[in-house]
Amino acid sequence: MSFFFEVLIAGLLSGVMYALVALGFVLVYKASGVFNFAQGAMVFFAALTCVGFNEVFGLSLWIAIPLTMLVMVILGMAIEKIVLRRLVNQPEITLFMATIGLSFFIEGLAQLLWGSQPHKLTLPIEDVPIAFLMDQFNMLISQFDVIAACICAILVLVLALLFSKTKIGRALRAVADDHQAALSVGIPLQHIWAVVWAVAGFVSLVAGLLWGARNGVQFSLVYIALKALPVLILGGFTSVPGAIAGGLIIGASEKLAEVYLGPIMGGGIEGWFPYVLALLFLLVRPEGLFGEKIIRRI
Repeated sequence: MSFFFEVLIAGLLSGVMYALVALGFVLVYKASGVFNFAQGAMVFFAALTCVGFNEVFGLSLWIAIPLTMLVMVILGMAIEKIVLRRLVNQPEITLFMATIGLSFFIEGLAQLLWGSQPHKLTLPIEDVPIAFLMDQFNMLISQFDVIAACICAILVLVLALLFSKTKIGRALRAVADDHQAALSVGIPLQHIWAVVWAVAGFVSLVAGLLWGARNGVQFSLVYIALKALPVLILGGFTSVPGAIAGGLIIGASEKLAEVYLGPIMGGGIEGWFPYVLALLFLLVRPEGLFGEKIIRRI
């Protein structure tokens, strides 16, 4: 039984980190209706830029992280101003294709600036088993996973409070409900979008640092965003609590399937099982657990 809980807890901790990546999608989609396919590239760019400041310029991590944060905020705001602001009122497929183009551009820019070689990112968090859980319950739970999950949980909670209890949050909800109505009551639509994209850049930095420290800073970080898709399908594309719930479900089910179904069905099950789970969920509740049901009047 202790092994089951060990696997379950490890999955839940991974799920919190998936939820953080999904949160970047939710924030942008909720404010502008744009599915930001470039979120994964932003995660990769943030991690590689931080490593670049640290290794190429010899800056300490405590200086490199704030500099990278500034770069990511500027990048997010630049994407909104230069690209998406010019595509306002265009069909959703046009905006989606624009973010796909942005994804390739950001990936290429990151490798042009810092090279394409894998890098090691060392954060001041040890990846060792927690002694108390090992001694008392014979459970191998990584200290890094627990601290990373706590960081993600705190960030998600802060952003959830920011967008639910503050003036900016109320403006965001108004913009999400109806762009034209928000404009009519004096809400600066472009300023709200700029704030949201800046926050998305910051979220990309945190996700890039944690996933980069865990798996190495390499091109595969781009595909971390693909793991957020089942999270979004389960939780709903416009719900911050949904991103959290979806991340926990996907993380736990992925680990349990890998351990208990993997030996029966073959290796690699963790790669496709979340998508099968999301597909089955779509058949039952297409809008997600916390998503709003859309009623179109014809």
